[in-house]
Amino acid sequence: MRKIISLFQRNYETDRLVRDEIVPGAEWVVAGEGVATVKWDGTSCRVTIEPNGEHVLWRRYDAKAGKTPPPRFAEAQPPDPATGHWPGCVPCSRGNPADRWHFEAFDAPDDGTPLEGTYELCGPKIGNKGSGNPYGFMSHRLIPHGKVILATAPRTFDALRTYFIEHPAYEGIVWWRDQHDPECDKVKIKRRDFGLPWPSNPNR
Repeated sequence: MRKIISLFQRNYETDRLVRDEIVPGAEWVVAGEGVATVKWDGTSCRVTIEPNGEHVLWRRYDAKAGKTPPPRFAEAQPPDPATGHWPGCVPCSRGNPADRWHFEAFDAPDDGTPLEGTYELCGPKIGNKGSGNPYGFMSHRLIPHGKVILATAPRTFDALRTYFIEHPAYEGIVWWRDQHDPECDKVKIKRRDFGLPWPSNPNR
């Protein structure tokens, strides 16, 4: 679960919005490569399968600012010397109250045992930056990454801003360079990057 780069450069010194300038490494998106998929507003997690067939549920963990990671920390990428972020994941534990919502989704009888891969945990108790369950889910669920394709999503600055205005249900877009490879290069853009509100209807 590596951190995903943005499509456009951000104005860090002023309004923190994006400008019409491509982030190095994201050029393949505007060149027409890859597949656009829905970016879900939740928290990322992973399911792996041990050699004995046991499913292991992992949650995101950032060992930032020199923090010593817990046992079985799986590094997603090396520490960032500029920000101090060291992203990775750790196994969820049924005895840890912090993992309660992960297991509620994992154990959901209607969905069956999740396949190996990465997911977004969404639900009533999950939401980034105060978004507070923007999808109105009644229970927690694991949504597979990269499965909902946005075939008409544009790739230019002005067209993307218009696209988000016309599609208020989407929090963002993630492009997969190879949809069949979970570890492929990915690039993201969010409606908030353009100064557009999320959730689109905060008083729902």
